[in-house]
Amino acid sequence: MNLKASLEALLFVAAKPLKVKDLADLTKASTEKVTTALEELSEDCKKENRGVALVKQGSSYQMVSAPEVAALIKEFIKDETMGELTKPSIEALTIIAYRGPISKIDLDRIRGVNCALILRNLLLHGLIEATVDKKKDEIYYSVTLDFVRFLGISDVSELPEFARLKADDSLDRMLAEPEAISN
Repeated sequence: MNLKASLEALLFVAAKPLKVKDLADLTKASTEKVTTALEELSEDCKKENRGVALVKQGSSYQMVSAPEVAALIKEFIKDETMGELTKPSIEALTIIAYRGPISKIDLDRIRGVNCALILRNLLLHGLIEATVDKKKDEIYYSVTLDFVRFLGISDVSELPEFARLKADDSLDRMLAEPEAISN
């Protein structure tokens, strides 16, 4: 596969900026080749008037919406965040409530899809919060106190079947399987 296309796809699905070194490791290319391909990708986005742009901060890159479509994106996000939660959002919120704190990677594995947009939506609704584990360099999500209060309970442990479901290790076993790690 074309290195530029691979980088574009990785940056598109990533929920956070990715470092050149991490992109090099993922694509099995040298950091020099990755840097060159990223610079070309950034220029391609500018020249072709794409709806996305590539932003560089230090040694990290992130795919973002282009400034030209900011108004459209703002309207879309407003509609998305003001409306009712979708079934996938409720599923993700339930997993976070019962299994949290949980990483995006584990949430993606459990649901079988990329949950970046769902997480963003739940964060904007104030239903979940993100905490960075600096040792693991990973973000973990858990429900907010507002979510708990909205349900009329004082702690997530008061959720139906919480103790039984929290103690159930079937998800932990599934996440530990080699196939789950490679996805």
